[in-house]
Amino acid sequence: MKIVQPKPFTFEAGPRAVLLLHGFTGHSADVRMLGRFLEKKGYTSHAPIYRGHGVPPEELLNTNPKQWWEDVKQAMKHLQDLGYEEIAVAGLSLGGVFSLKLAYSTKVKGVIPMCAPMFFDNSFQLSKGFRAYSKEYKQFEGKEQEVIEKEVNQVMEDSKDLFEQLGKEITEVKNNVDTIYTPTFVVQARKDQMINTESANYIYENVEADLKDIKWYEQSTHVITLDDEKEQLHEDIYQFLEKLDWKA
Repeated sequence: MKIVQPKPFTFEAGPRAVLLLHGFTGHSADVRMLGRFLEKKGYTSHAPIYRGHGVPPEELLNTNPKQWWEDVKQAMKHLQDLGYEEIAVAGLSLGGVFSLKLAYSTKVKGVIPMCAPMFFDNSFQLSKGFRAYSKEYKQFEGKEQEVIEKEVNQVMEDSKDLFEQLGKEITEVKNNVDTIYTPTFVVQARKDQMINTESANYIYENVEADLKDIKWYEQSTHVITLDDEKEQLHEDIYQFLEKLDWKA
């Protein structure tokens, strides 16, 4: 079975722009509904797809966090090249980590990390998630169970170096959170099975922003943008964006 590859999207509406960043092994579909919601509220949005994402897991292993970060910066430039001067950023999971990195390394209007890991004490959960993603992808391709098992085991064996790099990236961002003065809205799913949820408290307590808030979503799991409380999440993100000091 041929899998249709996901694509980046840009929904142009008003002069206020929001960069939407997906998570590790995810892609633009994870934030597409949020983008459409914001479009109806008059906000422009853009979501890239990092190299190696939305494709077979073997291809993901040929990329690394440094390249993904370059893709994030390129996505920011895409909005600037379209003429948007004021840009907020919202990111899910690893996208949340990158959104925080943007907040301390460049100028953004506001930052919304959603279920963003700060403690790399969960390589087991992350690798478990990667295994599930790899297996699911191969099932979609219509491969035999025996072949799937063999290929997934090989992918997991080959992914150790990538997880080490991922851990370093997360730790680097964690160590710089206290240099963030950008308005921040921390979003965390209570039933998050992928990350240490203390990450949310760490971000909230350590950012130096005058305007900061945190909200726990009691019924949601890790991919909160697609879960049962997504409509409430959309509304909360919109209300946060409305509090920012936009020029236009």
